[in-house]
Amino acid sequence: MLKNIGNRPVFVIMVMLLLGTSCSKYQKLLKSTDNDLKLQKAIEYYEKEDYHRSIGLFTDVIPAFRGTQRAEEINYYYAMAHYKVRDYVMASHYFRTFTQAYPMNEHAEEFLFLAAYCKYLDSPRPSLDQSTTREAISEFQIFINRYPSSERVEEANRLIDELRDKQEKKVFDQGKLYFDLMDYVASVTTFNVLIRDYPDTKYREEALFNIVRANYEYARNSIDQKQVERYNEVIAAHQRLERRFPESPYLGQSSRLRDIARAEIARLIPNVEITENN
Repeated sequence: MLKNIGNRPVFVIMVMLLLGTSCSKYQKLLKSTDNDLKLQKAIEYYEKEDYHRSIGLFTDVIPAFRGTQRAEEINYYYAMAHYKVRDYVMASHYFRTFTQAYPMNEHAEEFLFLAAYCKYLDSPRPSLDQSTTREAISEFQIFINRYPSSERVEEANRLIDELRDKQEKKVFDQGKLYFDLMDYVASVTTFNVLIRDYPDTKYREEALFNIVRANYEYARNSIDQKQVERYNEVIAAHQRLERRFPESPYLGQSSRLRDIARAEIARLIPNVEITENN
């Protein structure tokens, strides 16, 4: 059995004492003016995977070694330590500045990729602001342009595709949200923006169908004087879907909305001949 001191196991007391001693030593290091010692210990902390303490010491010594032969090495560790603690915003910044300061360094290619990769890791879910996603795409493209023969290009392109899909989904979800809110004009506009900006999007077929639906609901809820024009938009939207996706599973529903639109136009303008564009 463990011996207790004041109802605490002996090993707990020992651990607390060791932590206290360790913290005390680290605080003394931070206050030290011996920059060579601080640098040595910063590297030791890094190698022991104690990255937070490593960062603290590197932060202190960077100004002292700026412009020296060791600056390159220090900035390498500093960027990597931020990456290891998953501070992707700062890591991306330090990776990028490293490649600018030391373009011929053996790690320049890797760091330029990692600068973009940190943005990728920091990219939020589609429902949130996609500024970081756009920045990640831009930085991956910079990497590809600078190192077109790199073995990392394939991975960069794959990640760009993933990030673009996130952007596309955000726009697509916005279009659906506008539809649910019964803002049918905004819904149609948003789906058209998606198709315009991302012509190869996997959401294109469903977006085209949703344009039919939104146009139909807009026409149905319009005053009589506006309905003929707006029902014609339903027919045109259906034709667009049919031309682009002749085997679409949405054509059945879309055709029914087109037929209703035709019937409503005939009701509103008796004996009218409906001419459709082929």
